[in-house]
Amino acid sequence: MANLPQSLSMNAPFGGPSASANAVGAQANKDRKMQSAEQLVLDLSNPDLRENALLELSKNKEFFQDLAPFVWTSFGTIAALIQEIVSIYPVLSPPNLTPAQSNRVCNALALLQCVASHPDTRMLFLNAHIPLYLYPFLNTTSKSRPFEYLRLTSLGFIVQKILLDDVGLDYICTTAERFFAVGRVLGNMVVTLAEQPSSRLLKHIIRCYLRLSDNPRACDALRSCLPDMLRDATFSSCLREDPTTRRWLQQLLHNVQGPRVALQAGGGFDHMLVN
Repeated sequence: MANLPQSLSMNAPFGGPSASANAVGAQANKDRKMQSAEQLVLDLSNPDLRENALLELSKNKEFFQDLAPFVWTSFGTIAALIQEIVSIYPVLSPPNLTPAQSNRVCNALALLQCVASHPDTRMLFLNAHIPLYLYPFLNTTSKSRPFEYLRLTSLGFIVQKILLDDVGLDYICTTAERFFAVGRVLGNMVVTLAEQPSSRLLKHIIRCYLRLSDNPRACDALRSCLPDMLRDATFSSCLREDPTTRRWLQQLLHNVQGPRVALQAGGGFDHMLVN
């Protein structure tokens, strides 16, 4: 593995430099872990080794500063992760997702989240339209634990992570198609939550909407497409014990219902859709 990126390195430990045997042993241990991580990434392309590789990498990804570029550039790795995602589409409807299947695909999503949040790979991730593969997960309605875990992982770890990043927000709001694709998914989830409440999902949904409202064009569009159920008392009981999410919702409504932002001619989504 002589040609592997130098950037795939362990996070440095706290403390000053030391020439002690302990420091030498610690470095050797880090080197072994680096080699192990590199091999695990390569194992993702082998269907027989993939499940264990997904589990080990998702548990230990925080130990490596630049795992994402290696995941992105390794031959067949992203294709293998996408294969993990699409392989469970058949069990989404009718809902037959097992806990084991949910855990496995969420391990794959954890690695994609790593790629989506790294400065060297996030635009590559977005330009490849990989978030589109997650929308079927977000549109599921089953309230069983495996499905809720899948929705939480997709929305909380990846979609929200993209929106909280300035580059990701700009990407989503650059075209009407991207904005309304995300808006439709979030809107469908709000309708589902009205029938099957989940405080954890509602928190992530409101945070995503709030972040979208930071973009002037998106905020202007939300004035007409923000679900009414977020404007009335539909979710009052869910928010009663969550002051943070309640404050986010109040800020969202203030942003959306405040004075209309004056956009330059042709700057709104409606104009973009017409043309």
